[in-house]
Amino acid sequence: MGTKADQASGFGARLGQLIGQIYPHLDRDILASQVVEAFWPEERHRRKRRRAAGNQQWSEADAMVITYGNTIVDGAHKPLDLLRDFLHEHLAGVVNGVHILPFFPYTSDDGFAVTDYRAVNPLLGDWQDIARIGSEFLLMSDLVLNHVSSQSVWFNAYLQGHAPYDRFFFEASPDDDLSQVVRPRTQPLLREVETADGPRHVWCTFSHDQVDLDFSNPEVLLEFLRVMRLHIDQGVRIIRLDAVAFLWKEVGTNCIHLPQTHAIVKLMRLLADYATEPVILLTETNVPNAENLSYFGRGEEAHAVYNFTLPPLVLHAMLSGSARHLLRWQGAMPPAQMGCAYLNFTASHDGIGMRPAEGKLTPDETAQVIAAVQDFGGRVSMRALPDGGQSAYELNITWYEAMKGTFAGEDAHQFERFIASQTLVMALEGIPAFYIHALLGTPNDVEGVEKSGHNRAINRARLDYPALQAELADPNSRTARVLSELRRRIGIRGAQGAFHPNATQFTLQLDDRIFGLWRQSIDRRQSVFALHNVSAQSLKLRPEQINLIEGELWTDLLTGDVIDPAGGAIEFSPYQCRWISNQS
Repeated sequence: MGTKADQASGFGARLGQLIGQIYPHLDRDILASQVVEAFWPEERHRRKRRRAAGNQQWSEADAMVITYGNTIVDGAHKPLDLLRDFLHEHLAGVVNGVHILPFFPYTSDDGFAVTDYRAVNPLLGDWQDIARIGSEFLLMSDLVLNHVSSQSVWFNAYLQGHAPYDRFFFEASPDDDLSQVVRPRTQPLLREVETADGPRHVWCTFSHDQVDLDFSNPEVLLEFLRVMRLHIDQGVRIIRLDAVAFLWKEVGTNCIHLPQTHAIVKLMRLLADYATEPVILLTETNVPNAENLSYFGRGEEAHAVYNFTLPPLVLHAMLSGSARHLLRWQGAMPPAQMGCAYLNFTASHDGIGMRPAEGKLTPDETAQVIAAVQDFGGRVSMRALPDGGQSAYELNITWYEAMKGTFAGEDAHQFERFIASQTLVMALEGIPAFYIHALLGTPNDVEGVEKSGHNRAINRARLDYPALQAELADPNSRTARVLSELRRRIGIRGAQGAFHPNATQFTLQLDDRIFGLWRQSIDRRQSVFALHNVSAQSLKLRPEQINLIEGELWTDLLTGDVIDPAGGAIEFSPYQCRWISNQS
C-alpha cells in the first residue's frame, strides 16, 4: 500500500513530471504548488490515494440528454427552471444525466464565445439553478478552454496591455508558415487587432469572435483550473473539454494534438482522480477515429471520449440500407480501457461531422450522403484545406429529418428508420447520449438558418413549452410517439447488465443489412444479441447464425417474443430491432 508520504510523493512526482513536459523552462516545484492551490483552494482537500481506474463510475442505467439551457422557453419563467421541469416530467427515471451546453454570457456561436466563465447567463438563470439540477441529475458542463469571446473582459484587457491578460492570447505573423495548420473553418486564421503596443495578429481557430488563448503561458492553465473548481463546487460531475485538440500551437506544425495538449489533459485527469468528488473528463475532438482515440492515452487521459465516427457511419447505413462500413469499423474498434468509456450519440448541437468518416467512406459514398442530406432540407458546412481547397466539415440537419428517406429518396419509413438508428446506438459499448431535438423528433428549423445566417441553427430551434406540452399530451403526435418509444427503449436498456458501458462486445457478421452485436454482462450471466435491420427490406435469420444456446429461454426484450433456438427463422420487418436475451 505504501505510506502516506509515499502516496503524496506519488501525486507530487507525477504532477511535477507533467509540468516538466508542458513547461520545461519553468520551476516545476513552484508551478506545482500553484496548480494545487488553483484546484484545491482554501479549505479544499484532495484524496490520499488516486481513485483507482475501474468500471464503477458508470453503469447500464446511465444515459445523457444534451440541451441548451434555453432550448425550452415560455417567455415567463427562467429557462433553467423549465428545463428542470421537463427533465422531471418527461425523462426522470430513464435519463439520469444532462449536458447543459454553455450557460455563460456569450457573444456568438450559441454560447461557445464566452465573455465570463464565472457567471451564468442571466437570461437562463443563475448558479443556484445550475446547482439544483446538478443535485438531481448527473450534470455535464463545458470548459470552453481553447478560445474566448473577442468582447470578453480578458480580451479587452489584452488590447489595453493590462497584466496578466496581455500574455493570454496567441499571436502570430502573416509571414509565418501556417500552411500545415489543420482548420475546422474557412475564414482567415489570423485577425489583426490594435493593441496598446501596436497592431498584433491574434489566432482564431473557429471565428474572429473566438480568440485563441496561449497555453504556453501557465497563467492561462491556472485560470482554467480555477474555473474547473468552480464548476465542481456547483455540482458539475462531467467536464467536457471543448475543442481541446487545438489547445497548443506551435508555428510550423499542424497545431492539433500536440504533445503538450495531451500532457495538459493528463494533468487535468490527475487532478480529477485525486478530487474527493467523482469527476469525469470528456474530450470533444471531432477528428478521424485514430486521432480521437488517442485521447484515452494509456488510460491516464480522458475518462470518456465522444464516439465521433458513429454518426456519419450510422447515417450512411440508414441511407444505404447496408451496415457494412459500420460493421467493419466497429469490428476493429478497441474496447475502452479500464476506467474509460465511449460516449455514443448520433445527433448533437453541432452538425454531423464528416472528418471522422475519412477513410471509412469513399469519396463517392460521402458525396451520396451529402446529396441525400441536401435533398432532405439539410445544409453543408465546409472547412479549409492546406492546399487552399475546401471539403465538407459537417452536415447540418436534424437527425429526424435525416431519416426522411434513403439514397432512393423519401419514403414512408421515417419513424421506424429513426427509432432503429437510436436503438443501435443504445446497444453499443459505452454511454448513450441523446440530443433533445432527437428525443423530440424536431424538424429542420429553416427559418432559424435564414434569420441567423448560420447552418447550425437548423438543429437549434427554441421550443415553446406550452406548445411542446400540448404535443406530448397527444399520443398521436410525432413528438409524443418519438419520445415515448425512445423512453421505452432507454428504460429497457437501463435494466440490462449486458449493456454496461464496459460489458463485453463482439461484432456479428451476419448480413450487411443487420448491424449485430453480442453483449455479455461483466458477471457473464447475461447475453444479449442486439440485432438491428438498417434496411427497408424484410429479412430472416436462422437462430444458429447467432449461436443461441439451447436449453435457455431466449426473449426479445423489445417485443417480448420468445425465440426458440431450435425453432424457425427469426423474422425482421423493415428497420426492426431485436435484443435477444437469455434474461428477460
